[in-house]
Amino acid sequence: MSMGKIISIANQKGGVGKTTTTINLGAALANLNKQVLIIDMDPQGNSSRGLGIDINALKNTLFEALINQKEINEVIKSTTYKGIDILPSNLKLANFGATISNTTNEPYKCLKDIISKIKKQYDYILIDCPPSLGLLTINALSASNSILIPVQCEYFAMEAIAQILGTISEVKRLHNPNLEIEGFVLTMYDTHTNLSNEIAQEVRSLFKENTFISVIPRNVSIPEATAKLMPVSEYRPTSAGSISYASLAKELLDHEQTK
Repeated sequence: MSMGKIISIANQKGGVGKTTTTINLGAALANLNKQVLIIDMDPQGNSSRGLGIDINALKNTLFEALINQKEINEVIKSTTYKGIDILPSNLKLANFGATISNTTNEPYKCLKDIISKIKKQYDYILIDCPPSLGLLTINALSASNSILIPVQCEYFAMEAIAQILGTISEVKRLHNPNLEIEGFVLTMYDTHTNLSNEIAQEVRSLFKENTFISVIPRNVSIPEATAKLMPVSEYRPTSAGSISYASLAKELLDHEQTK
């Protein structure tokens, strides 16, 4: 039974592990026999690249689907990994704001409109958001059931959280009253540093029920897998990085059971 749960992976701070989390959580869900679609909402196209797509050779991308030049089904590509499809992007997506403002009164609903056509084909749709809170991210949040927020265990983590929470309440007020917080995920966690432990404690004490128990450690297998353009579960299935994403995927499925 496909329910097509749509989750944005967002944090306007760069380098917190959004794309890494999107790809590796997607792969971990696929390993649990879920059908997963990853939507690359970032003009840099990193999650497309990370799943082996040559983004410069793409004729049709998310951009064409959003501006209704192409049907979404024509743009979705299967990857070499069982259970994972991708809706790829490249730098064309950076023109979305300028292009769409001339054609619609509802520029924030474009993604929601096109996803509605394919939602039933997938168990999970994960949206990799760009590191900003502009039109693209708001499209993603407007189309989503929930938002998963990777938090890097470092200085200024809490400021980033405050900003994203502000954006969430704006989006709820203006575009998507049902948007929920799926949870905060602590990334690049180093048990040996006081800072990692302090940030983790702070996030957990402020957002108890909204923080995933699974944490993503600093583990060399994760960047190595990224460099090889593959999920860590394919590259080093028994590594700490792979195990932590498998654990995150199970926890995500448990959320559905408990609801």
